[in-house]
Amino acid sequence: MTELLTAAQMRSLETAAMETGPVTGQELMERAGAGVVAALLAHWPELRAGSFRALVLCGPGNNGGDGFVIARLLHQAGWTVTLHLFGDPDRLPPDAALNCSRWQALGEVRPWDGEAIAGARADLVVDAVFGAGLTRPVPHEIVSPMVIGMGHRGRSCRKLAVDSPTGLCMDSGRVLVDSEAGLPNADLTVTFHRARPGHYLASGPAACGAVVVADIGL
Repeated sequence: MTELLTAAQMRSLETAAMETGPVTGQELMERAGAGVVAALLAHWPELRAGSFRALVLCGPGNNGGDGFVIARLLHQAGWTVTLHLFGDPDRLPPDAALNCSRWQALGEVRPWDGEAIAGARADLVVDAVFGAGLTRPVPHEIVSPMVIGMGHRGRSCRKLAVDSPTGLCMDSGRVLVDSEAGLPNADLTVTFHRARPGHYLASGPAACGAVVVADIGL
């Protein structure tokens, strides 16, 4: 039997771990990013060797912080990485802000540009915009270019979601988007510690693709 955790339960676990001292938020974020990279290379072993292009889409919270770690690790592995951020870099949470600055030492943080995102060419698209904590509908201007870009790149482009495809409620599997475009469906979703109900309920299975749970030491 698989144990599932709601977003609130997972948040409580992380908070308890950080408050009692065994781990910091920065360490959890680093483990999460490393877990995603390990999972994607296991899922797509053909990406282990060679020069590839990644489009990393980051949001304004800690899901985006995971995206900065992923971008840095892919860059260090020899990938060409293009990163877009929805939000203001100066208003990121502390752990995400630290990883943003670490990425900026290697590459550019580009502002959200729907046209560029929809038309970008990449071997891998990483959706690290909004994760398991999402409770409100995602605006059209965020979702639509992601759906267009992630849906029309051909089979050679792999689509990966960090924790959750943007716009999917992880407690219910409901679609939370203000757009007829639907969700930016993933081929692979990597979540942490335990899966959530939304990975398996309602629209979850179609949106998430294969679900991998990465161990981050909780």
